[in-house]
Amino acid sequence: MIDNPSQFRELPSPLPEGERVIWQGKPTYKGLAIRSFHMRAVAIYFVLLIAWKAWSNWSNGQSPAEALTSASMLLIPAAAGLGLLALLVWLFRRATCYTITSKRVLLQMGVALPITINIPLTRIANADLRQNRDGSGDIPLRIIDDKRASYVLLWPHVRPWYINHPEPMLNSVPDVATVAAKLTEAVKAQTDSSAVAIMQSTSSGPEDGPLPSPTAPAVA
Repeated sequence: MIDNPSQFRELPSPLPEGERVIWQGKPTYKGLAIRSFHMRAVAIYFVLLIAWKAWSNWSNGQSPAEALTSASMLLIPAAAGLGLLALLVWLFRRATCYTITSKRVLLQMGVALPITINIPLTRIANADLRQNRDGSGDIPLRIIDDKRASYVLLWPHVRPWYINHPEPMLNSVPDVATVAAKLTEAVKAQTDSSAVAIMQSTSSGPEDGPLPSPTAPAVA
């Protein structure tokens, strides 16, 4: 998280007079690697594949040493695959910046083609807070807008599996509870509703909590 105004990343255009940056940051590397690029699952897959290959070789008459030596050749594609994923995570994180201002949420993204998603706070119909054990988490935003960006365009800054109705998401934000509180205050200031509350589920899984009132612009 960036709190010093002099360290703010440059925005696509100057903010209008009276608008200020409240928070700016980017996803955690660990969160992107594990929950968006599924590096842990890929590593487990290769471990199981190598173990199965070694067992198969041994059951077909090879000695334990020969079976392990033959199976270890799979370490080469495993290392190459995990290395490529690690590079992609680094590139996506480097190209990403989330900004909350007093009037909007900006999602700057894109490795090959940088784009910026501009979400006015008054267009946020609802949101969820999902907090992980390490304090990081996700803040999916449900937008009041008939024109939606595609799931592919937003990925990985989109709520998982909401393909037909994509919801932009602040992905793997560090200290997500603090960021959600800042967003809540910003939304409060831009709406007439006083029923703005945060509902969080402290979990590393995909659970989240909806707002009790979907009609009021709020952050949950």
